Amino acid sequence: MKNWENHVRKVVPYVAGEQPKEQDVIKLNTNENPYPPAPGVEKVIQNFDCEVLRKYPDPDVSALTSALAKQYGLDRGQVFVGVGSDDVLAMSFLTFFNSGKPVLFPDITYSFYDVWADLYRIPYECQPLDEDFCIKKEDYMKPNGGIVLANPNAPTGVMTELAVIEEIIAANQDVVVIVDEAYVDFDGRSCVPLIEKYDNLLVVQTFSKSRALAGMRIGYAMGSQKLIQYLKDVKFSFNSYTMNALTIAAGVASLADEAYFRQNLAKVVATRERAKKELARLGFVFGDSKTNFIFAAHKTVPAQEIFEALRASKIYVRHWNKPRIANYLRISVGTDEEMDRLFAFLEQYLT
Repeated sequence: MKNWENHVRKVVPYVAGEQPKEQDVIKLNTNENPYPPAPGVEKVIQNFDCEVLRKYPDPDVSALTSALAKQYGLDRGQVFVGVGSDDVLAMSFLTFFNSGKPVLFPDITYSFYDVWADLYRIPYECQPLDEDFCIKKEDYMKPNGGIVLANPNAPTGVMTELAVIEEIIAANQDVVVIVDEAYVDFDGRSCVPLIEKYDNLLVVQTFSKSRALAGMRIGYAMGSQKLIQYLKDVKFSFNSYTMNALTIAAGVASLADEAYFRQNLAKVVATRERAKKELARLGFVFGDSKTNFIFAAHKTVPAQEIFEALRASKIYVRHWNKPRIANYLRISVGTDEEMDRLFAFLEQYLT
């Protein structure tokens, strides 16, 4: 190794779900919404004035933060936006986890958390989920440098009751508690109402799943004005112009069509519930997912074998060769037609 390499910040990067180049695939591996964004988003893109692009975008993202604040009954100073919730979460790790004490999060959860911790040299401890993939609240009632909980959790799909989440927040008011709600719209039980009660609570959400805008990269955080201001200070010390003008306009248009949003959610949830019945019939076991995916293991056939057979037939799902979850597949909820093709393949392959 050359000398300069001794001073490189080395990390093991996050591995995103595969993005196949072929067009004729059934893509059920990255939890994207199977339906298009709100019609108003397409209209904004089609009519967007490209002359605007010669200027820097609004660094405060005022139009979008105002729309989000109105949506949630908050002040604009309680909302922070970033380039996807990954950007928001990464900035939050950098801003709030600097005590030298370990940050706590589950052993089975969004696999970017430990990557950010390693990147920023933040000590952390993974708390083991129980045999049903549920958190044990007592694991978070000890000295720590912060807490991060995905709720519903990914990749398990399990929803922790809000009363339990509040107990954890109430017991840890000397540190920042982040609740990552990327999938909360598919269940509806958000921690946002607790923001007024706990000034150390940061709730993070995204447009990538329920609002079908993964390609636009819009994430946001909500919390006390003091918490959000600290986050903004760090963000503006990093890059003032992270969200482009077209994305801001598309985000505002998405929020404007509540009826379409609710209709889309209902379709995904209905397909998810039907998928649970079909997968159970085919010999899979899984928890009661409250997301737009199902985390399932087959009773007799190894997950790796099913994963490879599906991929060979151009049906993509997600598989991790990790302790405790190596025999599980995470299957995103697609359209009814896509799910029917999945079930037909599994019926033939497993019987």
